[in-house]
Amino acid sequence: MISRRLLRIKTLQICYAYFKSSEQSMNQTEKELFFSIQKSYDLYHYLLLLIIDIAGYAESRIDLARQKRMPTKEDLNPNTRFIDNRLIKLLSENQDLKIYLKEQKLSWVNSPELIKNLYNEIRESELYNDYMTKESSGFNEDKKFISNVYSKIIVNFEPLHQSLEEQSIFWNDDVDFVIGMIIKTLRSFKAISDETVELMPLFKDNEDKDFVKKLFRKAILNHKEYEELIAKFIKNWDVERVAFMDIVVMSLAVSEMVEFPEIPVKVSLDEYIEIAKYYSTEKSNIFINGILDKIVEHLKENGKIKKTGRGLIG
Repeated sequence: MISRRLLRIKTLQICYAYFKSSEQSMNQTEKELFFSIQKSYDLYHYLLLLIIDIAGYAESRIDLARQKRMPTKEDLNPNTRFIDNRLIKLLSENQDLKIYLKEQKLSWVNSPELIKNLYNEIRESELYNDYMTKESSGFNEDKKFISNVYSKIIVNFEPLHQSLEEQSIFWNDDVDFVIGMIIKTLRSFKAISDETVELMPLFKDNEDKDFVKKLFRKAILNHKEYEELIAKFIKNWDVERVAFMDIVVMSLAVSEMVEFPEIPVKVSLDEYIEIAKYYSTEKSNIFINGILDKIVEHLKENGKIKKTGRGLIG
């Protein structure tokens, strides 16, 4: 499922675009927000397919080598551990994955060079060499290898990032998060698994879907009020000189702290301060942290932040 962190980021991006545009309606923008989230779910399936296609390319190389006019001993007796990887086989047979890929028409067929280059990147790695020459062989070794390929090679392969950015503007910042989803998914596969293993849902539950919808709407509807509140605590700064992204980050943080009584204040603060490190100016997270601390104190004194649930009251 799409993580709360990514849901917050998607909301931030869409809110920023909404405030910068004079043409979009709130309803149109909300539809775009959920389309953006759906695109992340597309990417989840698309990247699961990637390792299947890489293994397919590796198998085609082995077949070609066997067909040489004068094949070598290695050509005739290749190491097939990678193409025989049990986890890749389970992924290739998975019903959920097959159905989704077909319905969304997702395919790497137009990216043969990317598949080839990524295979070569994997093949030249120490990770691959260790796996292919390891004496022990079993499902757990297969699963660990594929997880490491995603977390150590695929996630850092710059041509893949470039290709995804060209294919969809909604995928620019999603790869790290989606690969995290994939690694969690791989843990659910066992040696006795079959094609019916369920992949992650789009949302963990209805609460997550309601969370993103409410966060977006409240941030939009109360933006002016929150902007005025932020301005009160920016001492020695003209609010118009503060990076607009900082204002949007803080507005979302305030919206979440006020509107979601079940989410601890510290969780909201930590999330938006972390997000600010990547989506605002240098050192913005320090500035935002200081301003939000003052705002939280003010809101608590005025009874605007009310938390419910065990360990949250008070």
